[in-house]
Amino acid sequence: MRDGIIAIRALLDKNKASYNASAFFKTAKGNYAEHDVFIGVKVPILRQISKDFADLPITHLQSLISSPINEERLLALFIMTSQYKNIPDEIYACYMRNLSYVNNWNLVDSSAHLILGAYLYNRDKNKLIVLAKSNNLWERRIAIVATWYFIRQNELGWTYRLAEILLNDDHDLIHKATGWMLREVGKKNPDLLIQFLESHHISMPRTMLRYAIERLPKDVREYYMRRD
Repeated sequence: MRDGIIAIRALLDKNKASYNASAFFKTAKGNYAEHDVFIGVKVPILRQISKDFADLPITHLQSLISSPINEERLLALFIMTSQYKNIPDEIYACYMRNLSYVNNWNLVDSSAHLILGAYLYNRDKNKLIVLAKSNNLWERRIAIVATWYFIRQNELGWTYRLAEILLNDDHDLIHKATGWMLREVGKKNPDLLIQFLESHHISMPRTMLRYAIERLPKDVREYYMRRD
């Protein structure tokens, strides 16, 4: 079998393009994506490559997930999420071992619910509380986005529990992710979302509130946005 990493990197090199990463990520010095390297390979191409290399061994995935190149890490996560259903224990262990490389919003949002959320669904979920209280921005986002898997199974309580922990978070990316998950909860049960808002809308960051109420009727949205 041809070396998978050599083949993959040849395909990535073939498909790279000029790319203004700052249009999607805050890459300036001091911002959250300052560390990241982008080569301009589009997500549909990465998804196709992930299908072509769906059986890539974990040792090869380790090389991709630890790469400084964002697209290589994202590709690794696409492959890991597809392998999860067959080898959940191994993929979960690999994911947690490499959590420090899941360090941009596109990486978190493509994997947290499909690996961490799926694995913890029928298990002890207290790991999510630890992550939600982490000093690391990405671990906090991983925690709340992981609950998207629970939401899809109609288990809504853990999203609220973590949202309460993150109410006073100072980062916009956490405000957006938490509001997004609250919005997803509201799609399942609008009354529960209203109950949460009645308890917390005064103290919620504005961005979190806006994301949470996006799918509510206009008059309800206007009511909550007039909270002051």
